[in-house]
Amino acid sequence: MSGPIAYLTGEYPRATDTFIQREVAALRAHGMVVETCSMRRTGPEHHTGPEQRLEAAQTFHVLEAATSPLRLIRAHLAAFRRPKRWLSALCLAWRTSPGGIKPTLYQLIYLVEAAVLADHLRRRGITHLHNHIAKSSCTVAMLMSEMSGIPYSFTLHGPDIFFEPYRWRLDEKIARARFVACISEFCRSQAMAFSAPKHWAKLHIVHCGVDPARYDAPARGAPAHLLFVGRLAAVKGVPVLFAALRDLLPAHPDLHLTLVGDGPERNDLERMAQAMGLTAHLTFAGYRSQSEVAGLLAQSTALVLPSFAEGVPVVLMEAMAARLPVITTRIAGVPELVEDGKSGFVVAPGDEGALRAALASILGDGDLRRAMGEAGRAKVLAEFTSEAEGAWLAELFEGYATGTPPLTKRPEADA
Repeated sequence: MSGPIAYLTGEYPRATDTFIQREVAALRAHGMVVETCSMRRTGPEHHTGPEQRLEAAQTFHVLEAATSPLRLIRAHLAAFRRPKRWLSALCLAWRTSPGGIKPTLYQLIYLVEAAVLADHLRRRGITHLHNHIAKSSCTVAMLMSEMSGIPYSFTLHGPDIFFEPYRWRLDEKIARARFVACISEFCRSQAMAFSAPKHWAKLHIVHCGVDPARYDAPARGAPAHLLFVGRLAAVKGVPVLFAALRDLLPAHPDLHLTLVGDGPERNDLERMAQAMGLTAHLTFAGYRSQSEVAGLLAQSTALVLPSFAEGVPVVLMEAMAARLPVITTRIAGVPELVEDGKSGFVVAPGDEGALRAALASILGDGDLRRAMGEAGRAKVLAEFTSEAEGAWLAELFEGYATGTPPLTKRPEADA
């Protein structure tokens, strides 16, 4: 690269998005200078280890900077030195508004934030901005680019962006981006559905990745400890898991489920567990650091993720790297990671009976658990390591910066 790049997302770093932190670390390991920016300052409860606290201390926070009158005035005075670009960004903000007073007001707020971000990036000598999550922070990235001339790219995850692609003008963001990193084939297909064919060549697949060495533990023998890792929100399907767990208890009276994570549904889930007589069989562990999650995986029998909507959950990669069989749902890009019957079971979302049957098979067959665990780790080693994905992403940054972008959606070896 001709100079340093910056990363931007809504909140960085935080416990639920450690894959972004790993991606930044992988790029730095490949010799790139990467600075980090966050729209909001993440609360300390989301910093679950010294690595995240260090990243938080080194991150530029856009909203905080925008609340300083002096920085705000300085940023817009700098932007006004290029009036055509500033007016073009204003027109873009207006044109990409979904309509209505409140959404249009938000677009103008994003424009103000874009000027603050542009000023910061110019002062730091940043030559490219990469955004994660294609919603509001990506709108700021797009407006910043129009205002400053600094190019941007973004990583497209889903699933929520695909529920409102026109609200967030996914088409415009793809058209203006230097390239788009899609986390799966499914994700890329959705980007193709909302963009013109002339832009499809710049839709590349860059998997989220993990460091397999962190999870390299021998397979465990105790068949009665399930693990769930994720946000405690309705989309994760935890009530379906509770129902399956209750039905399994007569055959597996020592069965225990640990739930790692927090979220808006936690109190409701705790009350539900109590009403179903599951309290003694559950542990609500809250947020845990990457090292603590690795330790819990080493002590578990299987990981269960019965979600209704996902992208490609990184926690599945972590569990598979730890040689755990996984039980999850047939949604979005998940089948691209988990092979049903080989590295785990992939069941229909919301199907309590299918989830219960899959869990029963896992709990009752130690040889099956070991075979699935080894198959899962092999899959992660082949396609989902942070080192390899970081190298591919670095190749994309370099190729587009020098005008020689890769012509394949995945690295040549995979293609």
